[in-house]
Amino acid sequence: MSVVPIDAGEGQAQVHVKYERLIAAAKQVPSAVTIVVHPCDESSLRGVCEAAAAGIIKPVLVGPAAKIKGVAAQFNFDISRFEIVDAAHSEASAARAVELIHEAKGELLMKGSLHTDELMRSVTAKATGLRTDRRISHVFAIDVPGYAQTLWITDAAINIFPDLDCKRDIVQNAIDLYAGIGLGEPRVAILSAVETVTSKIPSTIEAAALCKMADRGQITGALLDGPLAFDNAIDKEAARIKGIKSAVAGQAQILVVPDLEAGNMLAKNLTFMAKADSAGIVLGARVPIILTSRADSLRGRMASCAISVLYADARRRASAVAAA
Repeated sequence: MSVVPIDAGEGQAQVHVKYERLIAAAKQVPSAVTIVVHPCDESSLRGVCEAAAAGIIKPVLVGPAAKIKGVAAQFNFDISRFEIVDAAHSEASAARAVELIHEAKGELLMKGSLHTDELMRSVTAKATGLRTDRRISHVFAIDVPGYAQTLWITDAAINIFPDLDCKRDIVQNAIDLYAGIGLGEPRVAILSAVETVTSKIPSTIEAAALCKMADRGQITGALLDGPLAFDNAIDKEAARIKGIKSAVAGQAQILVVPDLEAGNMLAKNLTFMAKADSAGIVLGARVPIILTSRADSLRGRMASCAISVLYADARRRASAVAAA
C-alpha cells in the first residue's frame, strides 16, 4: 500500500489512503455482529453509529439503557435500530458482554466508554472469560501521513514486560491478523535500541531468539529480523548506512517492541508528533476486540472496526473450511 504524495503547499494536510482502503475492503464483506460494551459518551457512541451506517458492524449495545439513550438524544444519534442489553454499570456491562459472546450472540467485542482494565478483567477471567491457548495481546495499526506502509505496532497496551514465550504469541497474533485481513506475508522487525546482539540489552537476545524460533517453525507466516533499531527497521537508507542486509530492514510492516512502555511511547509519538491516526485491536481471545481510546479520531475508530471485521470474516471463512 502507498499514500498519495502530499504537496508541500498543503502544510499539515493529511492523506490516509491506507485506512480508506481498509474501510473500503470491510464494506465488501458481511458485517459482523459487534457487542459494544458501555457506550455511554459521545465519542464511543458516535463511532458505533458511523461504523453501523457504513455497513461494517451490526451493533448490540450493552450498558445502562437510560444513559445510552440519553447520550443518543443529546447528540442526535439514531440508535433505534440497535438492540440494547441493559446492564447497571460498567463492570456489569463487561461481564454481560462476555456472556453474550459465550452465547454466540456476537463475533466481535468493542470497548465503549469504560476503562480498558474493566473490560479486560472480564475478558481474562479464568472461569468465565474469553481466554484461549494463545496469550492475549494488542496491535496498533498506525497510519502515518507520507509513510508508504501501515505500521503495525505490538504490544503497546496489554502485556507490560512480556517474556520470550509471551513475545512468541504476540508476534504470531500480529502475523495472523496481517495475513488474515488479506495483506499477505508481513515483514516483522523485532525492535531494540541497537541492531547487534549484546548481553547488556536483554531485548536484543530475545529478538535473536524469536528470529531463530521462526527458523525452527515455532513462528510461522512471516519474515522476521532482529534486533533492529527503529530507524533501520523502517528506513532503507538508515539500514544501508549501518550495513544491514535483510529482507526486513528498512521496510518492516510489523514492529515488535521490547515492552509496553516502549510501544506506548512509540505509538503516541507517531500519533501526536507525526499526526498519525491509530487503530487498535486485541487478539488472542475467543473473538477480536476493538479497543479504542477517547483520544482516537473518528477515522481511527472506523479503521479499528474495519480491521476487526475483516479479521472476523477471515476467521468465519476458515471455520467454514475446517467444518467442511
